[in-house]
Amino acid sequence: MLNTPWETGSTLYRRLLLSALIITAVGIIAAIAGAMLRLDALLYIAMPVIIIGLATHIAGLVVRGRDAQRRHQGRKNP
Repeated sequence: MLNTPWETGSTLYRRLLLSALIITAVGIIAAIAGAMLRLDALLYIAMPVIIIGLATHIAGLVVRGRDAQRRHQGRKNP
């Protein structure tokens, strides 16, 4: 059986990952809509939303690394 990060990840990791995907998607959709409608304000609003999504994704990676380190330490010291 394959152990994917989703299967072995904590609830916090899963929530951060889904949040990052949703926030980034909203930012990308807003950027595309702003470009198509030629609304500069929507483009400028979309940029920070995408950055927040990417920061949330990085936070998820930090949580995943922390969880993996804890699992590894648990195996090392029985």
